[in-house]
Amino acid sequence: MTIGMAGALTGKRILVVEDEYFIATDLKRALQGEDAVVVGPVGDIDTGLALAAAGTLDAAVLDVNLEGANSYTIADRLMEQAVPYMFLTGYDGWALPEAYRDAPRMAKPFTISMVLAHVGRLLGAETMS
Repeated sequence: MTIGMAGALTGKRILVVEDEYFIATDLKRALQGEDAVVVGPVGDIDTGLALAAAGTLDAAVLDVNLEGANSYTIADRLMEQAVPYMFLTGYDGWALPEAYRDAPRMAKPFTISMVLAHVGRLLGAETMS
């Protein structure tokens, strides 16, 4: 558990869109360990869009590159619904389209505790990593 984040993710519905199996599994396990409700993980645009549109989400973690496509359409859908999200990516901020450069972003490789702290911040929790 991340220091200062006790209970911050409890019951929160977090969409995970990541096409790399081991990263997706690690994210799911870590979020569930913080008592979050994980929606997904999914590894493609269409399923990610369907889940983003289907229900109430509290936050989302999006890999930018999904099997050669990008997750910007999912980010757009989340923005329309005022759902905070963050990108997980190997891309530097300058490599993202201008409309997404200010979105919260965590560079790969990352640690799970860093992602949990970032998700906590998306949800307004004060965290210290």
